[in-house]
Amino acid sequence: MSSESSKKRKPKVIRTDGAAPEGKRGKGDGDQDLRYYSEECEVDLRDPIKDYELYRETCQELQRLMAEIQELKSRGIKDNAAEIDERRVQSCVHFMTLKKLNRLAHIRLKKGRDQTHEAKQKVDAYHLQLQNLLYEVMHLQKEITKCLEFKSKHEEIELVSLEEFYQEAPPEISRPAITLSEPHQQTLARLDWELEQRKRLAEKYKECLTSKEKILKEIEVKKEYLSSLQPRLNSIMQASLPVQEYLFMPFDQAHKQYETARHLPPPLYVLFVQASAYGQACDKKLVVAIEGNVEEAKALYKPPEDSQDDESDSDAEEEQTTKRRRPTLGVQLDDKRKEMLKRHPLSVTVDLKCKDDNVLHLTFYYLMNLNVMTVKAKVTTAVEMTTAISAGDLLSPDSLLNCLYPGDHGRKTPNPANQFQFDKVGILTLSDYVTELGHPYVWVQKLGGLHFPKDQPQHTVTADNTLSASHMELTVKLLRSRLQSRLALHKQFASLEHGVVPVSSECQHLFPTKIVSRLVKWTAIPYEDYAELPYTKDVIEAGLAEDTHLYYMALIERGTAKLQAAVVLNPGYSTLPPIFSLCLNWKGERTGSNDDNIRAMESEVNVNYKELWGPKPGHQLLTNQLQRLCMVLDVYLETEPHDTSVEGPKEFPQEKMCLRLVRGPLRLKPFKFNYPQGFFSHR
Repeated sequence: MSSESSKKRKPKVIRTDGAAPEGKRGKGDGDQDLRYYSEECEVDLRDPIKDYELYRETCQELQRLMAEIQELKSRGIKDNAAEIDERRVQSCVHFMTLKKLNRLAHIRLKKGRDQTHEAKQKVDAYHLQLQNLLYEVMHLQKEITKCLEFKSKHEEIELVSLEEFYQEAPPEISRPAITLSEPHQQTLARLDWELEQRKRLAEKYKECLTSKEKILKEIEVKKEYLSSLQPRLNSIMQASLPVQEYLFMPFDQAHKQYETARHLPPPLYVLFVQASAYGQACDKKLVVAIEGNVEEAKALYKPPEDSQDDESDSDAEEEQTTKRRRPTLGVQLDDKRKEMLKRHPLSVTVDLKCKDDNVLHLTFYYLMNLNVMTVKAKVTTAVEMTTAISAGDLLSPDSLLNCLYPGDHGRKTPNPANQFQFDKVGILTLSDYVTELGHPYVWVQKLGGLHFPKDQPQHTVTADNTLSASHMELTVKLLRSRLQSRLALHKQFASLEHGVVPVSSECQHLFPTKIVSRLVKWTAIPYEDYAELPYTKDVIEAGLAEDTHLYYMALIERGTAKLQAAVVLNPGYSTLPPIFSLCLNWKGERTGSNDDNIRAMESEVNVNYKELWGPKPGHQLLTNQLQRLCMVLDVYLETEPHDTSVEGPKEFPQEKMCLRLVRGPLRLKPFKFNYPQGFFSHR
């Protein structure tokens, strides 16, 4: 049925209003033109919106026909075949309509693209014309700018003002009648006047050159005269040296020192100037001098232009050495540390002389990269002193100047910025290098005019003369007092090691005529041994014993009784008194913790030390304390009650006269000696 129905189909053509049917053809030529069919022409005549509506209606009809065909087939009745064929024919017609609409849509799309392309070509042509015009405008603007910015040579010449020109220039050059109305002629006239003036100045310049040559010749003659005069002056100075020495007026030596001082760094220069001024004005026994290599100091301040050749040679040598051997990281760090801790080639020495001709030599150095000063100390005695084993640390350069001011140990750098510099080169602390470099005490920085405030850090610290002058007098007095006290201790220690407690005639009234207890041993001990003693814990906990102090052990005996005295000697002796801690070994071990009288004996030497100061400056305080310790030990032993269980006489018979043997609930003994009555009483 389907094949028969397809044969019976007739072609259907969609007719339009302006075209003839495709299936009919006429015989004439006019009829032939009417029979010609063009879809491209039809596109222009058709409305796209109506085609779209036709497309929607055709699709809906197709859906409806397909649904009906599906329904008829699902019934399965044979009579429905004709209806199905009919609906198929209608569906094919609708498919032909969709194809035609598709062709029309493609033709419209092609025409739209062609029109868009033509419009784009016109826009590109217009844009190219616009770019050409803009380029021509830009070129013209550049040419206009060049013309406007053009500067003539005469504009660089500073011409005189118009008022001066018309006042000074002659009329044949200025021509006021013409130049006032024409700017161009006015400029030419001013240039002519400038040329005339310059010719006159050139003539004056030649005259000045001739006079200059005459003056230079006169200067050369005078220079020759002065150069011949210098050897004569030198011979006169050499001849006057014996006179200067005889009159104690070393002008030549002072002149050389001041010439060398010009190459000192600012802190050392401030120290040199202030110390020299203080020595001349207040202390004739203070001698200041400069030591070191002056040539190296001069080389530090040479400009880099003078040393370019040397640097190029050294760089070439370094390149050769680096090609041969590459330094390790450890070697590089060592070199950086040495460069960081480098001292200035020049140093300042200050010699402090005492009345007994003992001299304290101080050498001040300046660390250039750390911007701090250090000092080294040395003592020279007028008479050779007896060597005492316990006095080894008294005059040691490492401990001689410790705590000259309270808390100034000289182990850490006073400049806070140095710690960041140390971290870069691997230096933990400066105390590892003080033996070689010297101690950076705070008072040394102040003598050099350097101040490093911790609460308000400064970027750059400069040397201040006022700061140095304000600390000079007190520091010199403290240094001289420190030297005298250490020398006095040195002499006393030599006697103490032989069991002799030296007491001067001025202090004899502080003690009775007969003291039986004797000093049998005096030795120096380290801080670690002192800290291990059980009866010194109170002193350490009170903060009165530090590792910068000096420690000694004294042993006093009388019969079977032995009194051990651990002594803490402050570096500021004799301004600060020594501190004694006692332990009596007699019928057991007795200390201040288990015996109130031992505590009272400690008070006699530690609390009432002002009675034992003696004549100023109090250098006999330590020996007087030891002598009083022997005295109170006699009183302690003689006032002890006799043990009746022991046969025989009393071991320590009472020889001291006491008003009362004991007093109070603590049963304290009379340790106070009353002069001139000669008896002992309680305080």
